[in-house]
Amino acid sequence: MAHRGRDLMTDEQAGAQALQDEPGNPVGSGVAQGDPQVVCFGETMGMFTPTSTTSLDIAEGFHLGVGGAESNVAAHLAELGHHVAWAGNVGQDPIGTKVISTLDCGGVDTRWVNRTTASPTGLYLKEPDTGSGAHVFYYRAGSAASQLGVADVAGWPLQSAHLIHTSGITPALSPSCSALVEHVLDHAAEWGTSVSFDVNYRSKLWPVSVAGPRLRELAAKATVVLVGLDEAATIWGCVTSGDVRALLPDVPYLIVKDGAVDATEYALLPDGTRRTTVVPARKVEVVEPVGAGDAFAAGYLSALLNGESSEVRLTHGHALAAWALGSREDFRPGHGLFAATPEAGAEPRTTVGIDSDAHDSQSDRTDLRRLSA
Repeated sequence: MAHRGRDLMTDEQAGAQALQDEPGNPVGSGVAQGDPQVVCFGETMGMFTPTSTTSLDIAEGFHLGVGGAESNVAAHLAELGHHVAWAGNVGQDPIGTKVISTLDCGGVDTRWVNRTTASPTGLYLKEPDTGSGAHVFYYRAGSAASQLGVADVAGWPLQSAHLIHTSGITPALSPSCSALVEHVLDHAAEWGTSVSFDVNYRSKLWPVSVAGPRLRELAAKATVVLVGLDEAATIWGCVTSGDVRALLPDVPYLIVKDGAVDATEYALLPDGTRRTTVVPARKVEVVEPVGAGDAFAAGYLSALLNGESSEVRLTHGHALAAWALGSREDFRPGHGLFAATPEAGAEPRTTVGIDSDAHDSQSDRTDLRRLSA
């Protein structure tokens, strides 16, 4: 297979021990020693939101925060105890300073963030739901992040990381960013590193005719792929999660999220066995959906790094997403991951093999490095 990666886990105990052996990054310290376990890269922007639930055109006060798909995942992973870095470009401006200080305070390692005077940090305005849903307006053309390219990789600690995480937003920013993502996916094998790719289609960045083929091409190279069934329907014409698997048959871990219904993991095990696990979503009151996908990714990836079973991985993804849905912030701290409990009767379903209903409990003990070798 084309996918190769570092040994994230051999079984639950070894995975936990590997995590303990990683250099720590105390939450809120902003300082870490040693190489990070996870490296996330992409664009993080300044985010302006009204201080009251009102439309942007009549708002009089605004709050300045930060937001970005990959840095949201990094912030969640840091809060869950992982040594995680965010790499990227920001401008030599107050917004860039805000991005770095916010991530530092959240325990994310920012030693590999470059500051440039050539381009500004991107911005976006988020209008709260005043009756027609939340709306986002981006001002990111020509941003510092859009200048990222293959040359930046040389300065990042990718070869020592257990996992690299990025998303389909990054290749949409510029041709050089697209080349960067492809380069990382193509060379992760020789680095002994695994790559997680969240499809994250953004219609305001590129049309379906361009995004669909490119995102499928990039996703096929990753070790872990996360995609919403709704976006898969938009960009690939998929109707079911099985349709998505048919398009990406050889991805070792493919996770298809069907909104408030369920999430399905398609795992390709080292011995060639194909296992499907489905875990129902939690019933929660939705304050705002923005950021829930990033939270799910972090919950899932944290459990994967810790050597947990498929059911636990999906359950943790749902739990962290449910937490995020209860806030208007892109990143909601105080994860509450283990406070949430499954709905009564909402049992996970696992099948091993194409037509088999048998469940071998030992098949949960996957070894990502062997699987993707």
